[in-house]
Amino acid sequence: QVQLVESGGGLVQAGGSLRLSCAASGRTPSFYATDATGWFRQGPGKEREFVAYISRSGSITVYADSVKGRFTISKDNAKNTVYLQMNSLKPEDTAVYYCAATVVPGARRAEDFRSWGQGTQVTVSS
Repeated sequence: QVQLVESGGGLVQAGGSLRLSCAASGRTPSFYATDATGWFRQGPGKEREFVAYISRSGSITVYADSVKGRFTISKDNAKNTVYLQMNSLKPEDTAVYYCAATVVPGARRAEDFRSWGQGTQVTVSS
C-alpha cells in the first residue's frame, strides 16, 4: 500500500509563496512512474475541491480556474515527489491541502483518486 505524505504548509501573508511536497513511500518506490497525481484542498466549512493534476509522465498538467497562473504542479520521479508551487497567495487559498493518486487520465473528481495523504495546512493572512 502506497502512502502519500504532504509537507510544506504554513502561515504566509497574502502575496507570498509556499511550495508543497507530496512524497510517496511504501512498497512501490516507482509509484509516480505509474500513477498520475492530483492536489485538492478543503477550506473551513467548504467541500474538498480540485486544485491541480499532473500526468504520469509529467507532460500534462491541469489546473482549477481559481489557481491558474499562480500555482504550478511538477514532479520528480527519481525522488518520488510531486510539488505544488503556490505564488501570489490569497486569503481564499487558506485550506488543508491534500495529494492523491489516480489512474484516470485527466481526473478532477475526488472519487477518481486514491491513497490520500493526511494533508498539510496552508493559512494565508490578509
